[in-house]
Amino acid sequence: MKRSISILFIVVLLSSISSAAKPPNFVLLYVDDLGWAETSVEMIKGRPDTRSDYYQTPNIARIAKAGMVLSSCYSPSALCAPSRNSLLHGMTPSRLRYTVLSAVEAKKKYMGQITIPQALKQANPDYTTAHFGKWHNESIKPTEAGYDVTDGANGNGPGDFDDDRKTHLPDDDPKRIFSLTDNSIQFMKDQVAAEKPFYLQLSHYAMHIWHDSLKETREKYKQLPKGRKYGKKDNSPEEDISIATYNHGWIINYAAMLDDMDRAIGTLLDAIDQLGIAENTYVILTSDNGGGFRGNAPLKGGKGNLYEGGIRMPSFVRGPGITNGTYCDVPVVQWDFLQTFYDLAGGTEPLPADLDGGSLRDIFENGNNGNVRRNRETLVFHFPWHTGEPESVIRRGNYKLRKNLDTLEVQLFDVRKDISEIQDLSQSMPELVQELDRLRSNYLESVNAETVTLTRRNYVELLEGGWIENGRKRLAKLKAELAMDPDNKQMAFKVDVSQNHVDFQDRQLKRSLKLIQMHQKRGTADQN
Repeated sequence: MKRSISILFIVVLLSSISSAAKPPNFVLLYVDDLGWAETSVEMIKGRPDTRSDYYQTPNIARIAKAGMVLSSCYSPSALCAPSRNSLLHGMTPSRLRYTVLSAVEAKKKYMGQITIPQALKQANPDYTTAHFGKWHNESIKPTEAGYDVTDGANGNGPGDFDDDRKTHLPDDDPKRIFSLTDNSIQFMKDQVAAEKPFYLQLSHYAMHIWHDSLKETREKYKQLPKGRKYGKKDNSPEEDISIATYNHGWIINYAAMLDDMDRAIGTLLDAIDQLGIAENTYVILTSDNGGGFRGNAPLKGGKGNLYEGGIRMPSFVRGPGITNGTYCDVPVVQWDFLQTFYDLAGGTEPLPADLDGGSLRDIFENGNNGNVRRNRETLVFHFPWHTGEPESVIRRGNYKLRKNLDTLEVQLFDVRKDISEIQDLSQSMPELVQELDRLRSNYLESVNAETVTLTRRNYVELLEGGWIENGRKRLAKLKAELAMDPDNKQMAFKVDVSQNHVDFQDRQLKRSLKLIQMHQKRGTADQN
């Protein structure tokens, strides 16, 4: 009897060791334009103003409840394309020379060293990798990046149109939310059947414009008060809300789209449970840049700038070794993800020395008591935006320095105490300002980052090289179609939008040329 018990104990022990030794799976849910405080999860525990009281995301909350809220997780950029390229390569947009939407410099020379799929296969050749959804990265194609399964390289358009790029998606699959989820679940099933570890990146087209959602979900939100952030607290019917540039009334439609995506996330989480891999699978949800509306408050700013609202992301992770329901406010950034996945997958060979990130394993396991080891202690964000306010940011410890690259004005904030970036400390701490600005500038110079003048010159070339002319041709075509059907409100709307866009490009061309001249006159054309 004792011998039988001993044998049984050994079998159970060996089974446990074998199970523990299995390489983990990774599921990265990468949302587009989701604001920091737009989920129903408090991003700072005990602060109800850091969650939405209108949007309902119970399945995102499932991830948070079963894992950790990363309260200070940053995207690499305030816009999507640079963030996606940076996350893929574990390097800053500055080092990759892909800091703005136009990838002129990145196309001249590929600066990547290794990608997430390539790193995982280096850690363990058994890994199978897949990417579904929005790619929007002109630096490299998914297959070139090492993905085994993909639905192709694309930008925002496929989130709104069928494969012919003209026909709107069916009403039951807004933003491809549900078909992307189905593809992801099938991929996971295939890998479980093949007994292969996997990395899956599901990059949702939601929450990017154009917004779309299921009709029944919109009906649900018509009946709900709009919450503290959206002004109207009555139950105004949808038709009373201006369509603006968003179908079905933007507040209702936006809330419904987030709800639909959250429901699809729930379906994916259920599949992970049913496949029996939940205990060995990391699930991470984050966003590529800040939201474009009011869902970032109490953070300042949003998509398109480097205030906290533009780059601090709603981020959650669950998986092996992560304590349920915990919070961590150690600053982390998405260019840490490659090194993190490599470490967790058992990678031991050195990664390329130029990578900017560090493994978050210690953070996942120890929360605020954990550390991230990177090549440097500072986080530098560079956004030499050609059509708006170009800026650079550096964060070290609790302090964040922001510099306007046109006016050279600087601001200093303690973003641990002052997440809304209200109190500018630059006048009272001049020595710290000087030190941080030196570190910021030195890093940008060391990686040969794009300058404001360079990005503006590239933008001018794109405008003069066809963008403006193509816009005028499209406008003329739309006007001709409207003349044939003058009562077509949708066509009239498209004409108005196109006219505004052409006018905007004309203004931006003149403004860019003027600002280039300004930089040249003061001798700062090549300064960051």
